[in-house]
Amino acid sequence: MAETPQSNRPNEPLKFAYWVPNVSGGLVISNIEQRTHWGIDYNRKLAQIAEAAGFDYALSQIRFTAGYGAENQHESVSFSHALAAATEKLTVIAALLPGPWNPTLAAKQLATINHLTNGRIAVNVVSGWFSGEFRAIGEPWLDHDERYRRSEEFIRALRGIWTEESFTFNGDFYRYRDYSLKPKPVDPHPEIFQGGSSRAARDMASRVSDWYFTNGNTPENIARQVDDIQAKAAEHGRRVKIGVNAFAVARDTEAEARAVVDEIIAKANPDAVNAFGHEVKNAGKASPEGEGNWAKSTFEDLVQYNDGFKTNLIGTPKQIAERIIDLKQAGVDLVLLGFLHFQEEVEFFGREVIPLVRELEAQGAEATRPIHAAA
Repeated sequence: MAETPQSNRPNEPLKFAYWVPNVSGGLVISNIEQRTHWGIDYNRKLAQIAEAAGFDYALSQIRFTAGYGAENQHESVSFSHALAAATEKLTVIAALLPGPWNPTLAAKQLATINHLTNGRIAVNVVSGWFSGEFRAIGEPWLDHDERYRRSEEFIRALRGIWTEESFTFNGDFYRYRDYSLKPKPVDPHPEIFQGGSSRAARDMASRVSDWYFTNGNTPENIARQVDDIQAKAAEHGRRVKIGVNAFAVARDTEAEARAVVDEIIAKANPDAVNAFGHEVKNAGKASPEGEGNWAKSTFEDLVQYNDGFKTNLIGTPKQIAERIIDLKQAGVDLVLLGFLHFQEEVEFFGREVIPLVRELEAQGAEATRPIHAAA
C-alpha cells in the first residue's frame, strides 16, 4: 500500500541541520566581517557545539574550483569523516557530484565510513549547476535533464550496491554485472539526499531519493512543492522527506536581526553576486520548463547562496520558532541552516530557539497553524 502523501507526521519532531563551512567565505557573498573559518579545527569544534545544541545533521559542501568567495575548499567525504569522528551522535551528509565520483567509489567510501562511525554518514547527490567547474576539471557538461538522469542512475546504483548481494545494472551512464560489495553498510544503508527545484529534480526525488532539499522560500510556496513531490512519490508507493534551506539570524530583538541582514547585503560583493546569479540562472534556463532553483531570486536573495533569506528565520527566538512551525505545517521535515558567525550562533540557536520549537510541537502548534498551498 502506498504511503500517504503527507510530508511530516505530527508526532515526529523536526530535524535540524547546518551547512558545514568547509569552504572559505562562509555562507554569504559579502565582505561583512565573519568569525567563521573553513579549517578543520574550527569545524571540529563547531560539530561538537552543534551536537550539544540539538542538531541532527551537518551538510558538507562540494566545490572543486574557487569562486564567489570560496577560494579554499576541503573535499567533502574525508572532511565529513573527520567531523563524524569528532562527535558521537551527529550524522554528517557528504555532498557528491556524479562525474568526478562514480557510484563504485562512492559506495565503497561511504560503506567504510558507515562502519567507522556506527552509521553516522549520509550522502547528498548534487547534479551540478556550474558549467565552468566541469570544464575546469575536464568533465563533460551534460544537458540539464541529462544531469538528473545521470544522478538518478547514480542513486539507483548506490542503493543497489548497498542492498543487493549480486548487483546487476544496465544504465546509460553506469553498468554493473554481478557486483558484490562487502562489507555492506550497517542496516539501514546511508540516507540519500538531493536538491533542485526543476521538474526533473522533483520527479527524480519522488522516484529514488530519501530526502529532497529545496531552496529557501515562503511556507506557501514550499507547501506547493511538497504537495507536488508527495503526490508523485505516492504513485511509486513512496514518501520523500523534505528539507528547506534557511539563513538564520536570531537576536534579542527583531531590529537587531534585521540590521545584520541589512549589513550583509550592504557589504555584498556585487561582481561576485552577479556572476553567481548569471551562472545559476543560466543553468535553470537550460531546463525544459526554463527555470530552476534561482529563477525568481533578486540580487538580495542571491547574496545567500540558496535563497536562505527568503525563509525569513530572522528575528527573535520566539518569532523564528513560530516560523519554523509554519514550515513544518507546510510539509517540512528538516531545516538546513546557515549562520554568519557559526560557532556562537549555532550555540545560541540551540539554547534559545530549538527548545521553543519543541515546546510548540508538544503543544500541537503545527496542527493549529494551517498553511495552504496556493492554487
